[in-house]
Formats: sequence, structure tokens, C-alpha cells
Amino acid sequence: MSFFESFGGLALALFGSGLAVALSCVGSAKGTGIAGEAGTGLLSEDPSKSGKVMVLQLLPGTQGLYGLVVWFFCLIRMGMFGGTPNLTVQQGLQYFAACMPMALGGLLSAIAQGRVAAGSINILAKKPDDWTKGLILCGIVEFYAILSLLASMLMLLRL
Repeated sequence: MSFFESFGGLALALFGSGLAVALSCVGSAKGTGIAGEAGTGLLSEDPSKSGKVMVLQLLPGTQGLYGLVVWFFCLIRMGMFGGTPNLTVQQGLQYFAACMPMALGGLLSAIAQGRVAAGSINILAKKPDDWTKGLILCGIVEFYAILSLLASMLMLLRL
């Protein structure tokens, strides 16, 4: 039995689950950074808005948490906490594929949500009473992150 046949399935599954958490966290770091840059400008002028700015900056960070949930659930499903699982290459590819919706959806939606949050911080600066409109716009992007989480979780449940 070759090395790839022995460990290839496990390697593919771990690579997929690692991408789910890593790319989602990269997207969250980028998204919260974008929103944070916008927030610092507003807070330098009006520190009293810090609570609302923090809410808007926090939103792109949820994708990293979703990626962590997929990673953890994947490890549980593989049996990593009960020893070293013996996965075929086909099984490893199934885990890899199941993690891709969260990996890609988390990365892209977090960055997009960071941009929307930055725009929402501009709304807060110019029309403070309308800041919830920006919050709703951020929620629309969040919906697609949740769909990515749902797709990965449903696929993992079938493995």
C-alpha cells in the first residue's frame, strides 16, 4: 500500500477542513480590518459612537467563527478525537468538497461584508439616526455566509 493510499484520504480531509477555517478567518481579518479603518476615522471625530462602530466592525468576524465550526465538526465526523482515522482517498475528497462552501463563502462574504460595514460607518457619521439601515445591509451579506455554513454542514452530515 502506497503512502498516498495510506494517508491521502486523511490529508485531503484535513486540508479541506483547514481551508474552511483558514480562508474564513482570512476573510474575517480583512473584513474587520476594512470596517475598522473606517471606524477609526469616525471615532477620532466622535468617540461617543464607539458602541455602534464596534457592532459594525464585528459583523465580518462571524465568518471566521463559522469556519471554525465547520473545521471542528469535520474533525468530529472524521473521528479525529478517537484516534487517527483511516480514510480512503474518495472519503477524503468528500470531506474536502464538503468544506469548500464555507472556505470560499466565508472568505468572500467576510470581505464584502467589511466593505458594506465601512459604508455603514459612513452612514453613522453623516446620519446617525439611520445607522440601522447600514446594519440591515450588512445582514444581507451575512445571509450568504450562513448559507455557506449550512451547505457545508449538510454535506458533512451526509458523510
